[in-house]
Amino acid sequence: MRCRATALSFAPLWRVRCVRRVVCHSCLTVLSIALCLVAYQPALCQNLSPAHDSLALDGSSDPVSALPPAATTKSAETQADNKNRPESEVVFEGAGSFGHYHLLANSWWSDLYWTGIEYDRHSWGSFLGAQMDYVAEFQPVVILRQPPITDVWGNPHTTARVLVPGMGIVPIGLRMMWRSDKSVKPYLILKGGMVGYTQKALSQYASYVNLSLQVGVGMQFHLRDRLDMRLGFSDFHFSDAFIVPSNPGLDVMSYTGGLSYHLGKHTR
Repeated sequence: MRCRATALSFAPLWRVRCVRRVVCHSCLTVLSIALCLVAYQPALCQNLSPAHDSLALDGSSDPVSALPPAATTKSAETQADNKNRPESEVVFEGAGSFGHYHLLANSWWSDLYWTGIEYDRHSWGSFLGAQMDYVAEFQPVVILRQPPITDVWGNPHTTARVLVPGMGIVPIGLRMMWRSDKSVKPYLILKGGMVGYTQKALSQYASYVNLSLQVGVGMQFHLRDRLDMRLGFSDFHFSDAFIVPSNPGLDVMSYTGGLSYHLGKHTR
C-alpha cells in the first residue's frame, strides 16, 4: 500500500515535468524558426537589384518613372532650360580691303585689314523669312595702311605708306540669316561701333578715334556638328564725324572669312 501511495504521489510531479519539457522544446523550436526568418530577410534585401527595387516600389518597368520626384523634377527642369536657351554662335573672322569708293568719305589712298571675334545671338524671331540675330564684335587687331603726310582732307603729299595699328569694338549689330537650319545659309549683316588708332587716322589734322559702320553680305556653310565656315563681302566705313575740323573718312570694299562655332541649342 505504501509503494502504491508513493507511486501515486510521484505521478503528478512526473506529469508536470513532462509538460514543462514539451513547452520548452516548443518554445525553442518557435524561436529557431523566428531567427531563421529574421536572418533570411536581410539576405533577400541585399540580393534585390535597384531595378527590382524600383519595380517593387511602383510596379513600373520604366527606370525614369521609378526615380524620386526631386530627381525627376530636376532632370525635367534641365531639359526645359536647354530647350529654351536661344541659339548663339561665336565667329572668328578676318578681313582685308581690295578697293575704295566715295560714298561717305573723301580719302581713298589707304588700306584696311582687321581680325574680329563676333558674337551672334538669336534674339528677335524672324522677318522676311530671315532669322533675326543680335551681333556684337571685338576687333583686337586693326591695321591701317595710310600716307604719312596729307592735307586736311587726307590727300597724300607723298607716295610712301605707313602702318598704323588700332583696335575696334562693335556693341550694336544685326544679322539676318535665311535658311538657318540648312547647309547653305545666306546672310545680311550690319554693325556699328568705334575704332581707335595709335596715330591720327587718314590725316595729321584728324582724330585718333573714329566711328565705324559695316554692311556685309555672304554665305555660311555647315561643315560638321557645331562648326560652320563663313565667306562674304562687306563695306567698312569709318570717320570722326567732325569731332575735329578735319574728317577725311574712308570707305573700303573688303573680303571677309571666318569660322563659326555654335553655342547653346543647335538645330543641326
